Amino acid sequence: MTLTPPLAPPAAPTPAPTTATRTGRGNPSLPKPWIGWAFLAPNLLGVLAFTLIPLLSVVGLSFTSWNLVSGLEGIEFVGLQNFLDLAVDPGFWNAALRTVVYAGISVPLTVLGGLGLALLLNGDVPGRAVLRVIFFLPYIVTVVAIGMVWLMILNPSAGLVNQTLAAFGLQDVPGWFASSHWALPALILIAIWSGVGYASMIYLSALSDAPTQLYEAAEVDGAGAWTRFRTITWPSLMPTTVFLLVTLFIGASQGFGLIALITAGGPGDATTVVSYYMYQNGFQFYRFGYAAAIGMATFVGVLALTVLTWRAQRGRTLHD
Repeated sequence: MTLTPPLAPPAAPTPAPTTATRTGRGNPSLPKPWIGWAFLAPNLLGVLAFTLIPLLSVVGLSFTSWNLVSGLEGIEFVGLQNFLDLAVDPGFWNAALRTVVYAGISVPLTVLGGLGLALLLNGDVPGRAVLRVIFFLPYIVTVVAIGMVWLMILNPSAGLVNQTLAAFGLQDVPGWFASSHWALPALILIAIWSGVGYASMIYLSALSDAPTQLYEAAEVDGAGAWTRFRTITWPSLMPTTVFLLVTLFIGASQGFGLIALITAGGPGDATTVVSYYMYQNGFQFYRFGYAAAIGMATFVGVLALTVLTWRAQRGRTLHD
């Protein structure tokens, strides 16, 4: 007689996961959605309070006339009148021209200087790490320290630069910040000096990701240093160059600290760029609506320049 073992009872079906289990609210081991938002909240609040609200306020003020002294009750809607006045304001156009000269000279020279410095530091240079830190330091030093140092270096009578020029026999030494002809070139010189190290660090980071296999193939084909730079290095650095041009142009258009500290827009109005002209209208003449309109015009100009720069580099990168 053969004994047949009893059949095992059928397994119970696995219950479908509930909504609480799927979202992690019923399982303490799974992350909860609100934790991520809790970490993001401080940054989001900062952007809202210090970027979005001020930006919307400037847009709204640009269509009003307000002198701050009259309080919020004194805000008067004037429509496009501020922009119409801006279009025929010679002070604004002169300041815009100085801004174009200031940024149009300092930014390209900063980018070229940073590229050359990066190519030198990318090679086998003794003390390369120390040199990188030294060249980058001017970018992180405060504006006040930079301004005070350059005021002493470019002092018309006792400055190191003029004393050196006089030692070489130059009689008519520049007046630098005391001269309406030399004040803006002096500011351009400072902008280049303080920005070259930053540009070189950005370029060094891009050079570290350069396609080494293309360089090896070019060397096998007998390509020289200039050919390798023109056909490989420069196209691979095009996105980095566009990034530097855009960010440095934005920084130059907003340049205010050095001008306010060293020249205060002078002598006369020789160094009154758009950012300082906006400051004058807002905080010296209390024309906050007009100053906001200047800010909006600057934003539109920088945005147009950014779009043109981006479109100009399309099809010129290594991977396009």
